[in-house]
Amino acid sequence: MKAVTCCRGALAVTDLPEPVPGPGHLLVEVRRAGICGSDLHVRTQADGLADLMREIGYHDLMRSEEEIVLGHEFVAEVVERGPGTKGHLPVGTPVVSLPLLRQGAEVHPTGLSARAPGAFAERMLVQESLTLRVPNGLPDEVAVLTEPMAVGWHAVNRGEVGRKDVAVVIGCGPVGLAVVTLLKGRGVRTVVASDPSSGRRALATACGADVVVDPASDSPYDAASTGHLTTAPAALRAAVDGIETMARLPVPWWHTWRVLEKVGVTIPKAPVVFECVGIPGMLDQVITGAPLFSRVVVVGVCMGDDTVRPSMAINKEIDLRFVLGYTPLEFRDTLHALADGKVGVTPLVTGVTGLDGVADAFDVLGSAERHAKVLVDPTLADSGIFSR
Repeated sequence: MKAVTCCRGALAVTDLPEPVPGPGHLLVEVRRAGICGSDLHVRTQADGLADLMREIGYHDLMRSEEEIVLGHEFVAEVVERGPGTKGHLPVGTPVVSLPLLRQGAEVHPTGLSARAPGAFAERMLVQESLTLRVPNGLPDEVAVLTEPMAVGWHAVNRGEVGRKDVAVVIGCGPVGLAVVTLLKGRGVRTVVASDPSSGRRALATACGADVVVDPASDSPYDAASTGHLTTAPAALRAAVDGIETMARLPVPWWHTWRVLEKVGVTIPKAPVVFECVGIPGMLDQVITGAPLFSRVVVVGVCMGDDTVRPSMAINKEIDLRFVLGYTPLEFRDTLHALADGKVGVTPLVTGVTGLDGVADAFDVLGSAERHAKVLVDPTLADSGIFSR
């Protein structure tokens, strides 16, 4: 079986033994796999991530000297069932699966552990209990996006964005574009997208962003301003003005305040900001630039050490939330939203390559100006990246 392996940062097409499904496993033939930003990170920073994961109790994440098959975004076809499977997904069924594989008593992340080889291969193993049939004849090029779109789905859920809220998406790589797409799919009226790349700004527009900003020349927060408080003096004036207005009424001001608080009138308007870049310094930049009382959802994975000023976040009363992955239900709901046409994802896929072209695709995506999501088709013999 041919697969792309990663060892000491080098990617190579290798002949590997055919995977053998164990208890609860399905052997599947990969139809498409997506190259994720996490794949780019672990190619060169595996040891740092492995050390971090050890601190929270997981000891089998890939290390740089191991030969690992990456890839955790995929659509595939069932080839064989392992012992103890229920058989509700017959051979030939197109499927997607949460990228986790049980081996004995342990569960391992697919494509990030030697115990769970990933999707940059002709075939791989998945956990039957975590595998879903692809509904409605959904094309492979869309079904493969279930996993990355589920990341965006979870981020939007964590952001608790209302339709009348303003959402600001910082960074228009694949995750940022997924967030933009899902925000618009849920009816959020004003979505501002910011990226220094003109190519990615164009993709954000294609994904439905209402306002697109080059941060080198314009502030995404100014573009999003609809009565947001941006300075401490403005917040203090608003508080005093509110008290003095209520004091003119024939009841004590605090009674009026309690009533208004119950209906949300006293809650300051503020955007929900999605940080989708994940480089050192970006989080502090967002905290510093965002309006007071903003909710900041950190989606981008910063692999290095970073510094923020807690006193800035405190004085602006920033609500800071970090997200990781998604729940099984969010994964399932994302798949069906794609299959039902509730979310349009066509602009996200910008290229496709075969196994021989994976290494070149990694290099291109590392400094992408035009590409967002490049898919891997193991059946392609050509090594070039074909634009869509």
